[in-house]
Amino acid sequence: MQSLSKFAASVPGEFALCLTHDVDRPFKTYQAVYDAVRERSIDRLRDLRPGVNPYWQFETITDIEDRFGVRSAFYFLTEPPLWAHEPRSWFRLKNWIEHLGRYDLTASPIRGVIPDLDDRGWEIGLHGSRRAASDPERFAAEKRVLESVLGHEVRGCRHHHMTLDERTWDHHRAAGLTYDATLGDADSVGFQHGYYPLTDDDGRFLVFPLTAMEVALPDPSDRPGDARATVDRLLETAARHDAVMTVLWHPRYFSETEFPGYRSLYRYLLRRAVEADAWVGSPGELIALTDRNVPLQSG
Repeated sequence: MQSLSKFAASVPGEFALCLTHDVDRPFKTYQAVYDAVRERSIDRLRDLRPGVNPYWQFETITDIEDRFGVRSAFYFLTEPPLWAHEPRSWFRLKNWIEHLGRYDLTASPIRGVIPDLDDRGWEIGLHGSRRAASDPERFAAEKRVLESVLGHEVRGCRHHHMTLDERTWDHHRAAGLTYDATLGDADSVGFQHGYYPLTDDDGRFLVFPLTAMEVALPDPSDRPGDARATVDRLLETAARHDAVMTVLWHPRYFSETEFPGYRSLYRYLLRRAVEADAWVGSPGELIALTDRNVPLQSG
């Protein structure tokens, strides 16, 4: 893969900010008990009652973005059940805890959300499972499930837990994807992989490195000034280099009761980017606006 600096020349605005959301767990279930014990905080149990789901934040996200006139990408996960993994994984507590929140793309209400978001202009992509990063058959199967709900092909992906191996992008190309957004670090922010998307030799497949995940920023509930200063620094760096900056905000982090401050910080990010005359949208939308000749297939 090589840096695609000329990509920036076809980006409208001073620089580009790509907005992405990994839909890991849209339902709060009994993994909250584990979180409460681990963090020694009863707050995690506050909303664990019938009829309350603080992780379902699609309306919140789309309302915020709509006010700024921008759209983002939602990557939906369709992972195999725990019994389908290697037997040794059955004996790890963290695997059981994680699978308590597993969801079915073909079941209501998720099945209704996906085409609705698509109809309103938000990009739908695949949140490939960890296993799918090294298993092309598994990856193709997950892609087919999502596309059966969506009604047309997807063009972008990010793998769960930022999982990649040396053949992952080959699998993506073989499956007909246009781009991947997995490359990055969940624990730090910045342009560690350069200021622009990466591309293969023929320029038909792009990689959007992750600039910042919300959890890698200073906690806005404890250090709001530091969190905003970090956002400003990243935007200023992006503007200085005409960069393509990609951020990840998990939907559950828009819950003010569960993760106070992150919703406001996201609004701040969008406001400051718009003030800086950045182009703001999804990776797929950005590709379609450039001269890369790899437009998304419309629904």
